[in-house]
Amino acid sequence: MAKSAVSMQPTLEDFESLLAESYLDRPVNENTVVKGKVLAIENDFVIIDVGLKTEGKVPLKEFAMPGKENEVKVGSTVDVYLERIENALGEAVLSRDKAKREEAWTRLEEMTTKAERVDGVIFGRVKGGFTVDLGGAVAFLPGSQVDVRPIRDVGPLMHVSQPFVILKMDRRRGNIVVSRRAVMEETRAEQRSELVGNLAENQVVDGVVKNITDYGAFVDLGGIDGLLHVTDIAWKRVNHPSDVLTVGQTVKVQIIRINPETQRISLGMKQLDKDPWEIVAEKFAVGSKVKGKVTNITDYGAFVELEDGIEGLVHVSEMSWTKKNVHPGKILSTSEMVEVQVLEIDSSKRRISLGLKQVQNNPWETFASKYPKGTVLEGEVKNMTEFGLFVGLDGDVDGMVHLSDLDWKRPGEEAIKDYKKGDMVKAVVLDVDQEKERISLGIKQLTEGSAGASSAPSKSAGGGASAPATGGAPRKGSKVTCEVLKIEDGGIEVRISGTDITAYAKRADLARDRDGQRPDRFAVGEKFDALITAMDAKARKVNVSIKALEMADEREAVAQYGSSDSGASLGDILQAALKKKEAE
Repeated sequence: MAKSAVSMQPTLEDFESLLAESYLDRPVNENTVVKGKVLAIENDFVIIDVGLKTEGKVPLKEFAMPGKENEVKVGSTVDVYLERIENALGEAVLSRDKAKREEAWTRLEEMTTKAERVDGVIFGRVKGGFTVDLGGAVAFLPGSQVDVRPIRDVGPLMHVSQPFVILKMDRRRGNIVVSRRAVMEETRAEQRSELVGNLAENQVVDGVVKNITDYGAFVDLGGIDGLLHVTDIAWKRVNHPSDVLTVGQTVKVQIIRINPETQRISLGMKQLDKDPWEIVAEKFAVGSKVKGKVTNITDYGAFVELEDGIEGLVHVSEMSWTKKNVHPGKILSTSEMVEVQVLEIDSSKRRISLGLKQVQNNPWETFASKYPKGTVLEGEVKNMTEFGLFVGLDGDVDGMVHLSDLDWKRPGEEAIKDYKKGDMVKAVVLDVDQEKERISLGIKQLTEGSAGASSAPSKSAGGGASAPATGGAPRKGSKVTCEVLKIEDGGIEVRISGTDITAYAKRADLARDRDGQRPDRFAVGEKFDALITAMDAKARKVNVSIKALEMADEREAVAQYGSSDSGASLGDILQAALKKKEAE
């Protein structure tokens, strides 16, 4: 009996066998996530049974989620991370944080693969950005990825659950980078697509001016912006959008164009009013005289507003009968009311050519009627050129005494040496060409010459089509206005305004910069200023150069406003010259 009792006492092997059997239906391994049951909550610790011989303790704070209250309760089942089955105190070492992290990483990797957004809570600030809790995994939110625009106060975004896009994940290093900005851009793009889908070209809508720039204004159409270009604000000239619009102003606009690819919207205001150019030809007949206000003055002329939305150009060559090569600012001033004559209308190009001199008495007609051919008169020598003398006459016009009409016996080149600028001379009127604005005079005809010489017709200025015509006649170094007659690969053929002189501008003389030395950038009939660089009276050749004029203007500016050692840049010098010229 005693022997039987001894044999029934459990041995060490029996205990090991029983312990092993107790874990057969509870497979647990260290460094894995296991399920446990909350037995109690004591002193900020949660006591959890994970099926081992002893329980484990987890800090209560590990069960708290950023932005949410702790919801752990006695009896609930939770996932915990088993770090060690037993520590020195005989307790299981558990972690709720690590369990959440493992669970979160697995979940986030799956969502990233599917390109899904993830929910997170911004809970802290770090250098360069913020920390975000993604349901157990901590991610980094760069400051540049918080919003589409810089935000001064991020407080309202803290501790609030909101969607993010994962930009980068590295599980081995434990790094996650997220973006809130990407979510907002996607949302805005979706909203923009929806808004654009509700709009149509030619639709009239109300908007609010959101921003004003030099080239137009951005108008908010209720969540989407459209560009109202300065040229589409009004039919009349608008120098700057701020002259017509103000930020916050409510305006009615028409949708001109919608780009389906870029979703950009072009708007217009003037399209809501009738185009004044539709009836401009009826209202302003060619040849009629009208009044208008000078709105802008340039080097090549002045713009005159005839009515709202209708402007015409008075070219510098159409400003005065006698004042040649004078800046328009010396003749007209901005806001001045003037009477002009309509010379030409091109409704398709929205251009009106106006004339100022046409509403004034033509001094050439007046002179012709007052001083017919054969009249002897007296005048002052105004200028001396390779062609002859220019004499100032009544009506602020000049007449020309050609070299061949100075003396019967001596060559003109020798006879002209007897005269100097300022001399008073007598001459006879040989011819008046009103169309070409040319008066031919003769001095030798006042004296007896060879038989029949007095009745012989004198040569016209220059002896042909290339001769100078008027007072202030062109000479080498003169600044002249040219009209394009013919365009060639090697240059352009022009006529000097106010004369019948035909000149030629070589390709290399069309501009200082090589990019501008292209004849095809000019059009027949176009006018420009240039400098006469060569005159050959015998060969009847005249060369003009835009390039030489530009360089001459630059040299003059440097001479007047600065020098190479003044410390001023060339740009500063030219700007000073331009300001002075405008002030004059």
